[in-house]
Amino acid sequence: MSKRVDPDVRREQVADAVIDEIAEHGLRSVTLARIAARSSLAIGSIRHYFGDTLREVMRFTLDALMQRIVRRRGSLSEDPVSRIADVITLAAPTSEQERKENIALVEYRVMARTDPEFATDIAATSLAGVEVIRSLLRDALADRTIDEEALHCEALLLFTLIEGFSFGSALSSAPLQEAEVRATVSATMHRLRDAYPPSEEAVQ
Repeated sequence: MSKRVDPDVRREQVADAVIDEIAEHGLRSVTLARIAARSSLAIGSIRHYFGDTLREVMRFTLDALMQRIVRRRGSLSEDPVSRIADVITLAAPTSEQERKENIALVEYRVMARTDPEFATDIAATSLAGVEVIRSLLRDALADRTIDEEALHCEALLLFTLIEGFSFGSALSSAPLQEAEVRATVSATMHRLRDAYPPSEEAVQ
């Protein structure tokens, strides 16, 4: 009797096949036949897990890509300024697997320009990312005088840095260097802190 395979494992296997196909040939090259060839699963098995449409496979893969970024493991510093550098460095594609996943995510973002359903999902994720950065930045600038409008603008600036790493990596043949990413973020944070005066509480 054959061993039962966890459906979630099969779905992730399919997502990996989609990611590899996009990284090598672009999003428009993805078909059930190509997914089956890369995953070593029969087309019937793929339909069993996702239904009879390629669209469901693509939706699941987009969700898997975004969840993998969230789940990336790494220790976070107790220092609020260093913690921002930790988070942005974790988000940047600094390994070959992360580079492939990032290429796929960038392809989805381009497609979302003309696909309202994907656009909604990606916009919601971006908004959540900005909120995370703003929360971290509030802690990092707790001893500085900064209003909410300026805080929001600075959070957008840092999130744009994340997007710059993402799009830049998608055009490169190699992953980003973790040390370079961290150094860039750290330098940005030092300039950002220097732009705002110490708060009265910090002076006292």
